[in-house]
Amino acid sequence: MKRLIEKGLMFGNLIEVSSPALVERYKRAMQHLCGKQTGLSDFHIDISGYSPEIGVELGDDLYLNPNGANRQFILLTTAQKHAPLLHSKFSTSRGILRQFIETNEAQLFALTARDAVAGELQNSVFEISTPAKLLDIRRITVEADTIGGHVADAGKLAGLIERFRTEPDGWRDDLLIAEMITLARKTGDVTRVPISLPQMTFEQPNFWTSHFGGLYVFRDVAFPAIVSTLPRESLGAVPIAPVFDLTHRNQIADWLERNQLAEPIVQARGMDAAAVIRQKMDFILVEAADTLDLEIGDARRTELRAIAHRLGASLPMEFQGLAALLRWIEAGGVWPRITSEHPAYFYTLRARAHKDRDLVNMLLSELAPMDVRQMFIVHKELFYASYARWSDRKRRYVADFLEREYMVDKQGARAALFGPEPGMDNRGRPEPKPARSLGPVIGPWGSATRGPR
Repeated sequence: MKRLIEKGLMFGNLIEVSSPALVERYKRAMQHLCGKQTGLSDFHIDISGYSPEIGVELGDDLYLNPNGANRQFILLTTAQKHAPLLHSKFSTSRGILRQFIETNEAQLFALTARDAVAGELQNSVFEISTPAKLLDIRRITVEADTIGGHVADAGKLAGLIERFRTEPDGWRDDLLIAEMITLARKTGDVTRVPISLPQMTFEQPNFWTSHFGGLYVFRDVAFPAIVSTLPRESLGAVPIAPVFDLTHRNQIADWLERNQLAEPIVQARGMDAAAVIRQKMDFILVEAADTLDLEIGDARRTELRAIAHRLGASLPMEFQGLAALLRWIEAGGVWPRITSEHPAYFYTLRARAHKDRDLVNMLLSELAPMDVRQMFIVHKELFYASYARWSDRKRRYVADFLEREYMVDKQGARAALFGPEPGMDNRGRPEPKPARSLGPVIGPWGSATRGPR
């Protein structure tokens, strides 16, 4: 993993904690939340305050996430909103934390100037020993306060001030006045600078979790389902049906189509489908060459083409299917029949623009695992686990490619592959055109109408 860290592909955008004051605040917050301490004088933290260095020190990557069900967090600065979330157990956790920070940024900026803010993403489930208990999680509530309890004290002081103003003899109540003065020394003038961190609640209908080998739960769709990375029989009884695993390719393809969750990249507006397909083919060739222990050199396209010639009829079916699709796009070749049974099928799809776009792209990366660029962008946990199993030759190629082609323009790469972020307003922009006008064919993705040439 050292190569990934050096290139900024792992542990990137973490927040450095090195000043003695912030280190001391973090230690107090750790003791408050989990009863543990660190002996480190400097370290890095993610959006939740988790530190990989402290995780190694304690031998516990879940010291802020007991049972992997109720993530706790420590905020030392609002700049944490830009940091990643490491060891994520739920796909929704980072988005919830970021939205909490952005919604309360002014308050959190003032509070973190005094003390660390600690809190928890709470749900009604405290242990998830079975998949059925996991599915009881439907709503996440965020509660937070400083270690010194500034928010709670400010609320208490506001109540005392109201008593002082409304009770006829409040101005003569020495105990009331003394308590107000004591709290005001800690909170400041809450009448002029109010302090509050209201509870925020988030629904969690559709999500991915790393528990039980990896589950994709879709409840808020027309046809709910669960997709498991392990055999579906391993889940036992669950309250959602149907349950698929990754071997049920036809059923998953049909389910994606019925819910209108995915679209063919050749029909995606504004996408250079030919360039994307060509890059996917390169990734597949690298995997094939690595499996056969063939030398790939710098893996330039000319070198990869030589490997393709060498493999000939032994080329992977994924490569052959994408090559046929590329011929159709660029040279008007025969329309390829790539059904959901074909190994290339899920390489030809991307998520439609909807609120669960990133979640669907995560699922597609499981079904098209040789597309390492998509896997890195949308499913870091799967990417790092896969990277650990690759040969050093493939690791070097993938790391160099991502540093060269992705890190220089992350937003541009995401937009080119997946389209604009869901919910973005495209009014006033020219309507992008398809990569190629489509003929009146009935293929694995339905019918298309020929447009003007």
